[in-house]
Amino acid sequence: MAALPPYASTGQKVWHYAYRVICAAIFFFLIAPILIIIPLSFNAENFFTFTPEMLALDPAGYSTKHYEDFFTNPDWQVPLWNSLKIAPVATFLSVALGTLAAIGLSQPHVPFRRAIMAILISPMIVPLIISAAGMYFFYSRIGLQGTYWGVVLAHAALGIPFVIITVTATLVGFDRSLTRAAANLGAGPVRTFFRVQMPLILPGVVSGGLFAFITSFDEVVVVLFVGSAGQKTLPWQMFTGLREQISPTILAAATVLISISVVLLVTLEVLRRRSERLRGMSPG
Repeated sequence: MAALPPYASTGQKVWHYAYRVICAAIFFFLIAPILIIIPLSFNAENFFTFTPEMLALDPAGYSTKHYEDFFTNPDWQVPLWNSLKIAPVATFLSVALGTLAAIGLSQPHVPFRRAIMAILISPMIVPLIISAAGMYFFYSRIGLQGTYWGVVLAHAALGIPFVIITVTATLVGFDRSLTRAAANLGAGPVRTFFRVQMPLILPGVVSGGLFAFITSFDEVVVVLFVGSAGQKTLPWQMFTGLREQISPTILAAATVLISISVVLLVTLEVLRRRSERLRGMSPG
């Protein structure tokens, strides 16, 4: 945040510091749940509160038993592996279909581009409970309700809008003369796409894929409608665990999900900066 100039008025000084306080309060409101969950996941007791030993920083008050339960208990391992089997496939479908849609909609000669774009990104605008109910009735008719591919396709539909938006943003700075030059040199459309276009839009594609992966890995509402007991995912297990059996292992699972999200967000930031460098938007 820029420093105040020496000639700033009293009102400007008051707003400057008030703005900092407001930003700090918002940041604390967003980050406080994470700051509480992470240390509680190391609680040596089966409590959801800080024990006197933890507050006194006594090593006896801390333990990794909840993580051991998370990584050894079948009640948690089966949902975890279900999530790991569903999310990558859903991400692949989202990236493939979303990238093709973004490239097609970026062409100026495509009719009704805005209407098609609005329809394709509607899953991230429509309330999730409505989308889940619609998928439930639709998949019931075609026999996909309660199946692995039903959950995969549902998660792919939720991830496609993120891929379309990120790839479309990357294509804004794309020099289309490069594809015309490749065509003049005899390259076909497929070779031009993989050798010329894809390397330049790859940061946007990967960013969209990471968003799609996070959406699939953390999603619980749609899988409750579309999935069955055989497709119980990690968020589903956490949701049912809070309702049926209050186990502190949920805190360990939440910490694992937070760690994954942080790693993916750092990766997204690195890719964003790389994309800006490739497009000449930053001097880095």
